[in-house]
Amino acid sequence: MKIVLATRNPGKIAELRRILDGFDIVGLEEFPAIGEIAETGVTFEENALLKAHAVAQGSGLPAVADDSGLCVDVLGGMPGVFSARWAGRHGDDQANLDLLLAQVSDVPEDRLTAHFTCVAALALPSGKSVAVEGLLPGRLVTTPRGTNGFGYDPILVPDGDERTTAELAPEEKDAISHRGRAFRALAPIVRELLSS
Repeated sequence: MKIVLATRNPGKIAELRRILDGFDIVGLEEFPAIGEIAETGVTFEENALLKAHAVAQGSGLPAVADDSGLCVDVLGGMPGVFSARWAGRHGDDQANLDLLLAQVSDVPEDRLTAHFTCVAALALPSGKSVAVEGLLPGRLVTTPRGTNGFGYDPILVPDGDERTTAELAPEEKDAISHRGRAFRALAPIVRELLSS
């Protein structure tokens, strides 16, 4: 069974292929007519479902999408769904990181709790859909460390570790990441829905 992952990111496609072993996972590069899908939702779930439904309708195939971000407790859960565009321009990791660090610069270290959130969603062309959430709790450090990640990885230390997620080896990060947890939770649901 072919499943379309609502991304053109080869890393995400490879990750989902590992998790959903046995399914034919393809990305949006096989469907050039499906353009960028605006993330207009105000929750991770709304954005993930919006993208999954758009791709399922545009491709005529089951589609999987995700939305994720960093939620900082002292900022009321922000940047949250705005994580990728926190500083104003989508995908400017350094500007987003700099702005966030400036916003928490006077917060005591013991109050810098945060978590990564990922919601993964499956949508079928029939309109049926399901979404699951994965979390990676931790705390922020004010000096970025590590080069193995992107986005906010250099400042989040997962609970039970002393390294940032950008200091973890890729397989270590995959094993505990919010995205890995969400997709692993979604995998049995995908198998059940697509085999029935």
